[in-house]
Amino acid sequence: MANIKAIRGKDETRRFLENLGFTVGQPVTVIAQLNGNLIVNVKDSRVAISQSMANRIMV
Repeated sequence: MANIKAIRGKDETRRFLENLGFTVGQPVTVIAQLNGNLIVNVKDSRVAISQSMANRIMV
């Protein structure tokens, strides 16, 4: 588990990730990695995101 330090990218991308629960200070855990895509646990929910989207989340 790690805490989110920053979210990088365009405003639209940051808003999209924030709507999924990825906010600064929020703990996040990687559950699985499949073909470069990730399944993560954030705010008691499992979310699937692409590798390019995950690269915008700094922990």
